[in-house]
Amino acid sequence: MSSQGIGEDCLGWAARDASGVLSPYKFSRRTLGNEDVHIKITHCGVCYADVVWTRNKLGDSKYPVVPGHEIAGIVTKVGSSVRRFNVGDHVGVGTYVNSCRDCEYCNDMQEVHCTKGSIFTFNGVDFDGTITKGGYSSHIVVHERYCFMIPKTYPLASAAPLLCAGITVYSPMVRHKMNQPGKSLGVIGLGGLGHMAVKFGKAFGLNVTVFSTSISKKEEALSLLGADFVVSSNQEEMTALAKSLDFIVDTASGDHPFDPYMSLLKTYGVFVIVGFPSEIKFMPANLILGSKTIVGSVTGGTKDIQEMIDFCAANGIYPNIEVIPIKYANEALERLIKRDVKYRFVIDIENSLK
Repeated sequence: MSSQGIGEDCLGWAARDASGVLSPYKFSRRTLGNEDVHIKITHCGVCYADVVWTRNKLGDSKYPVVPGHEIAGIVTKVGSSVRRFNVGDHVGVGTYVNSCRDCEYCNDMQEVHCTKGSIFTFNGVDFDGTITKGGYSSHIVVHERYCFMIPKTYPLASAAPLLCAGITVYSPMVRHKMNQPGKSLGVIGLGGLGHMAVKFGKAFGLNVTVFSTSISKKEEALSLLGADFVVSSNQEEMTALAKSLDFIVDTASGDHPFDPYMSLLKTYGVFVIVGFPSEIKFMPANLILGSKTIVGSVTGGTKDIQEMIDFCAANGIYPNIEVIPIKYANEALERLIKRDVKYRFVIDIENSLK
């Protein structure tokens, strides 16, 4: 591991307690190690994880919490052993900034599954015992392994949401071969993750149908994203689609029934869960008859993340974002809770965090 020490002052926004209210906060980043990259953060996406840990929803928040794990920025310094990056490169940092680098998953570039636990970009405990602090801040120092090259033709603001929302749906789609043109995909929920699943599905050549409880999403799904749309509470529309889908990506975190969706899958169909409802309940017969597969998935390994960024750049895939100043972060988190965003807030760190 690279040598640790107290580095330069960093300006961020932090929550001090479970109220989750963010306000300016000064702290120190570690000094640049031999294998580290020093990044001036230009943009940071706003993810529901930011709500979870600023408000201590899991009971393990380590205050003060500086949230943010969809980070995009520009390399300002590199350690003496860094080979992959140069000053001036555009880079991203995702949901983790360290791992053991020695287990079977790290060796397979699937560091997110590190057997010792990958170290979260914020609210994690790093190897030197310090608490990691995220992207609602002016700069960050990260080992080069956990940084990703962003082509300079791809806007940094658009790149930020790829580092969590994008990879969370891209990784299981590729792993479960949902990139076969002509096949059919259902996407449950049209938020930050759902709209990216639609965009990837279309880029893969799939026929995509969005399922939502909210009729207000219909126009967006049809015109903005080019997908079909079904109101999931409409019995008739759901029945008409029985056994018609090869794949379903479920991004909904609110509690919802699963059986109606299971009946939409063809034989050998795959149902991927990336949201966090409080329980998952379905009739075993709906899984067994038709030999269906139900799987869960988290973000992705470093190889997958770089591949996804390159895929987005090559295919002109951009998240739909609302760019905001840092002083709007508290309101943004409130709006995120109410699902009042199309479809991802991105904080303009460079121009608003002074």
